[in-house]
Amino acid sequence: MPLDEPQSAQSPAGGPRRRTILTAGLGAAIAGPLAAPALAQGAPELRWRLSSAYAKNLDILFGAPEALSRIVAEATDGHFQIQVLGPGEPVPAETLLDAVSAGTVEMGHGPATLGQAKDPTFALATAIPFGLNARGAAAWWQAGGASELFAEVFAKSGLVCLPGGNTGAQMGGWFRREIKSVADLQGLKFRIGGMGGQVLAKFGVQPQATPGPEIYQALESKKLDAAEWIGPYDDERLGLQKVAPVYHYPGFWEGGAMLHFWFNAEKWKALPKTYQAILRAAAAEVGAEVQAKYDARNPQALRRLVAGGAQLRPFPQDVMEGALKNANDVYAEIAAKNADFRRVYEAMRTFRNEEYLWFQVAEYTYDNFMIRARARG
Repeated sequence: MPLDEPQSAQSPAGGPRRRTILTAGLGAAIAGPLAAPALAQGAPELRWRLSSAYAKNLDILFGAPEALSRIVAEATDGHFQIQVLGPGEPVPAETLLDAVSAGTVEMGHGPATLGQAKDPTFALATAIPFGLNARGAAAWWQAGGASELFAEVFAKSGLVCLPGGNTGAQMGGWFRREIKSVADLQGLKFRIGGMGGQVLAKFGVQPQATPGPEIYQALESKKLDAAEWIGPYDDERLGLQKVAPVYHYPGFWEGGAMLHFWFNAEKWKALPKTYQAILRAAAAEVGAEVQAKYDARNPQALRRLVAGGAQLRPFPQDVMEGALKNANDVYAEIAAKNADFRRVYEAMRTFRNEEYLWFQVAEYTYDNFMIRARARG
């Protein structure tokens, strides 16, 4: 059923396992084991820098480029070294894509929404309100034509990218008071980024672009009334439950936020094909691990948060339905001005509606049964 109408209703890093996976994945690109002399012959010595958009205490997010760096070093017998840097080393997260495009650093890791201010089409590569879930995003990127669409868009900014993980569906954030209706959103100072902020602004919300490391202090000092980050595991690490008791869900603005590894286009083109193949295989493995870790760690983190006093609350139906209408209005406004956004959004929208038709037949029927079965013990 169309979504445009409101509806009621780990494995260790490094080691033999990585070598085996990468060897199998590279296939014809590298004949024989990665440690074979064929790779060493003529393999250039490279020293690159990768800037992450995420603080080092967010171990899943910051750990993704660290894992990629280890895999690439092992797969090239140390010929290709990638130094992983945090925000501000040397560039802040908000200028990460500009820094990669300019060659200030060769690589970056973070969401495409960092480029949204210059081109809203970038947001479609990460997540938009009422967009694809994590499975749908992976399917669209790998088998539905998204990678080709975005390659054209990103090339205009001197960028090449590879998928680098997905957070899965996110939570709606921490609030100092419960949202019981759309009226409660009026004037709310809410830390939220991307297009979610534009959608909520139509309710009278005041979106705030507060960096992740500053959210706790801003909530504690009451500069913010509410803040969203990602989900239970990361939110707990930031300590947000200590300063805002109500935990709303779902984060309808990011039903499955895809992250990416970013490359300076000229640096990427200059890489030997073997190195490009290694990076593709490494990014695929790391990306799968990011989502697996969130799926494995969020349940227990949510239990701890609720046991510690977090008040778990769904968003009211009028908020969900009103936000869907607002989102469609925002997309129409942007599409009228931006041809790339219109073209990519229509492709995503078509793919999304087909995905949910399929999910409704099998996936959700099965999931809903298992939810009821779990409740019976």
